[in-house]
Amino acid sequence: MKILLSILVLLAPFNFSAFAWPPALADHPNGETSINDRTIEVFQHGVQPEWEYQAPQQDTFVVMHPKIVRDNAPLYVVLHSAGHDVFSCVNCTKTVGNHDIYRSPDDHYALYLDCRKNKGDWWWGGMHRGDKELTRKNSGGETKPVEKRVMATVAWAIKHYKIDRNRVYLSGNSMGGSGTLGIGLRHGDVFAAIKANVPAGVEHASQRMFLPPRKIPNGVIFHDPPLCIDYSGHNDRWSDGHDLFSKAMNDRNYAFLCYWGPFGHANNSANIKKTNDLIDSFDWLSMSKDQPYPVFANASCNSKLPWPDNLNSKEAGQINAFFRWKNFKDTAEILEISLFLVSSNHLDTKFKIPTSATSDVTLRRLQNFKIKPGERFKWEFGSAKGETKVGALGLITIRGLKITDARTILRIRAKKS
Repeated sequence: MKILLSILVLLAPFNFSAFAWPPALADHPNGETSINDRTIEVFQHGVQPEWEYQAPQQDTFVVMHPKIVRDNAPLYVVLHSAGHDVFSCVNCTKTVGNHDIYRSPDDHYALYLDCRKNKGDWWWGGMHRGDKELTRKNSGGETKPVEKRVMATVAWAIKHYKIDRNRVYLSGNSMGGSGTLGIGLRHGDVFAAIKANVPAGVEHASQRMFLPPRKIPNGVIFHDPPLCIDYSGHNDRWSDGHDLFSKAMNDRNYAFLCYWGPFGHANNSANIKKTNDLIDSFDWLSMSKDQPYPVFANASCNSKLPWPDNLNSKEAGQINAFFRWKNFKDTAEILEISLFLVSSNHLDTKFKIPTSATSDVTLRRLQNFKIKPGERFKWEFGSAKGETKVGALGLITIRGLKITDARTILRIRAKKS
């Protein structure tokens, strides 16, 4: 009896709920309850069997509330770098210029996850370009426990805070940028758009998405992926492989905006913009999962990539930086979307903005306009028109459209049999 009482006394202060699911509220280590006039909450939790961790562990995440709390607010998800944990990551948001990608808009909820506490539980899926054996062990399309934990935590936050499910966004820096690509691209059913600041490697994304030269296995079906923004310094060793990654994103018809320059492994947006001022030029947080979007591929206005042979270049560059669109109709009978190039009246940049460019255009996330693979459709774009058929994966693609700074409606109708 005395032994039992002694055990109970020892365990009395222990928070059993912190090793359970759903997450339980916990104290901030410094007692903080708000940052930048926004309430923060700390949660701890254990593991779920379906995550397939080899041993029990405790994890922590932080939720930052919008300044004005409301239902149906967007959610901004953050994956920290290898040099941070969840608390130091959140602490960065106190200072403009300190890992700016971590800062969420004041009208969003923000979810900050942690992968530093438990050894080997890294965002990049267990892969590290400096460890070939670890990369081999964790390669392939099977998601790892940390990836499952991230998605389960996001799902919990969406439900708990009554988030707008169409406006969930994923971001990250360095290792968190690698995780953003690898986890985010795979989950187009959850994320409207993703943004990676100097991602520390593209292997994670390439493996999980079976990017070329790999092929998607039979029976594996991905949702239309989120629009992806990636800005990397080509003089940063972690950016190696962006030539293959960019080509794969292009060839798969995945929406991809890429900005680069000799800014190294930087995280201060103002400093990066001295080299490439386009990194925040596209409003990625306006993307909504319930709206169609165009994918631009093989565009004539793209810059020449510095990878792999011109890493000492002093030039900045871009892929798909100047294309814009506006949705008009998405019904069972017709799809209408305006395509155009941004003008200098709406974008202040050191880059020369083209007034005309050619690009292949693929349409994704169609909500109501549905035609099956192999079926034919008619299209009109200004004075241009044509007829073609839906691809094997159910994608509508039109080759070689001439897009200008004049807003022109692309109109698509199914061909009546």
